[in-house]
Amino acid sequence: MREGWLIDGNNHWSMRFHRDEKSWLRDQRVFVDMGRSMPNGEPALLKSRRHLRLDEATVLWKSLRSYGWQQTDPVWGPDAEP
Repeated sequence: MREGWLIDGNNHWSMRFHRDEKSWLRDQRVFVDMGRSMPNGEPALLKSRRHLRLDEATVLWKSLRSYGWQQTDPVWGPDAEP
């Protein structure tokens, strides 16, 4: 897993799941960012970031999918990184 994106059923909030490259070899962890795109080319609104073990991130991904979240293309770019 390098990166995965989900969007809620209302196409409002998105979640980005991406590796923490610094910890990947010794303790596989994933960043989970929640945010949404903004109108008129404004920077994305990043609401939260979680740092989870890979197994916890996998459970969260599956849970969100079961609640109707869909896979999507990237919603914001690297310029939105905290």
